[in-house]
Amino acid sequence: MDRERLTFDGWIAAVGTGSGTRVVVGHWPRSPFGPFSDVMLERADGWRTLLAPTGPTAAYVSAVYHFDEVRTVPVTVGRHGAVWQVAAGPLDLRFVVGARGPLGLALRAVPRPLASRPLWAALSDLPSRLMTGVRTRGSSRPGCRQWYAAGDLRPVVTARTRLDGHDLGPLAPVSPPVRFGFASSPEPPSLVRVVSTVERTLRTPGTPS
Repeated sequence: MDRERLTFDGWIAAVGTGSGTRVVVGHWPRSPFGPFSDVMLERADGWRTLLAPTGPTAAYVSAVYHFDEVRTVPVTVGRHGAVWQVAAGPLDLRFVVGARGPLGLALRAVPRPLASRPLWAALSDLPSRLMTGVRTRGSSRPGCRQWYAAGDLRPVVTARTRLDGHDLGPLAPVSPPVRFGFASSPEPPSLVRVVSTVERTLRTPGTPS
């Protein structure tokens, strides 16, 4: 069997809402699929939805993470200073980030070539879990392993989230943890600068399942 390793460089934003729906936005200016963004939603009842902009990105993300529903819709992300605007089919999200704290400053000090290595993810996994509750390496599916290198962390201080035209309520912690993959996001709403690496085993034609 062959192995495939792909790297995605960008940002992950995560917010909770008063309705119980949690929203995770991936914004990837540099990826093997070209620039794209995607949105993962988990409702209060546990229903998980992926909103992705193309068939190939929807197929790839849904093969790595777990969803109950996958929809291909236009996804756009705009940024104006501290203000981010996300439009993804039925979702409209506007959020504002605040000043980075000590952890964000510490993450920015780590050289990116070092932070992107699997060994760094292994070394930082336990401190990350203790400080933020987030794992930096793991596996979401058999034959798939992932690691994350965070390069910045800023709090989300305000957000307005609408789904199918309905306001989802005020900004809230990302709680309970989302269940798309092996790790959730930090409980406090946040924006993380991240390099995400995914390594998968690819079945060759004729290989038994």
